[in-house]
Parts: sequence; C-alpha cells; structure tokens
Amino acid sequence: MNIKKVSELSGVSADTIRYYERIGLIPPVKRSVSGIRDFDEEDLRWLVFSRQMRNAGLSIESLVKYLTLFQVGNETVSARKEIIALQITELKEKASELNTAIERLEFKLANYDEHMIPAENALRDFNQNREQKITSF
Repeated sequence: MNIKKVSELSGVSADTIRYYERIGLIPPVKRSVSGIRDFDEEDLRWLVFSRQMRNAGLSIESLVKYLTLFQVGNETVSARKEIIALQITELKEKASELNTAIERLEFKLANYDEHMIPAENALRDFNQNREQKITSF
C-alpha cells in the first residue's frame, strides 16, 4: 500500500505517518526500488496502535519509550504497565482540573447578573480611569 492509502485507512495524515516513522513510533517501512514506502498490514497495525496510544494521551516521549520496551520483550511488561498507569494518573488530574473549571463557569453563568456584570463594570471603570490618567499627562 502507498502512503495515501494507509493515510485513508488509518485517518492519519501522510505527514504524520512520515513523522511517526522518523521518530520511531512505527518501525521503518519497507521501500520499493524507487524509494517509495510500501506499507503492509503490519505497518498499518503499528500505525493504528501508535495513533490510539497518542489519542489516549501518551506523550510522544512516553510512547517511544513504551515501544522501545515492547521491542525488548516480555521482561518489560511491568515497565510498560507503569507508563500506562502514569498516564491514567495524569489524565485523572487533568479531568479534575477540567471539572473544577466547568464548575467555576457554571457558577458564573448561574450568577451572571449578580456576579459577572458588577465585576465587568468594575473592570471597565478601572480601565477607563487608567486611560484618563494616561491621556492627562
């Protein structure tokens, strides 16, 4: 398969596929005599796997480490599990931060007239007073 076909099948752009190959997220792809990448089903599976792990939030660095450990063999299972567990912890922390932000915005929306309008007016008044001071020099 050529890169265009693999891109269509995987939903990953050709540029991203080339990047993933360059940094080691997918193994080097076989090339034709003329140097054109010739993907097979295994290459496609690697690409889909790497993309799924990226979509799960793994950083490129973590995924490269994970894949390097995977290539070593089963003696690295605990280290690979640790990478995934760390990602779960990080995602839970981000989810908590997002939930806090959502709650804050919901409060502001529910109390917009009593809370936001006076705060906005005070900010507007402050800015107008500051501009008057600057132009009076």
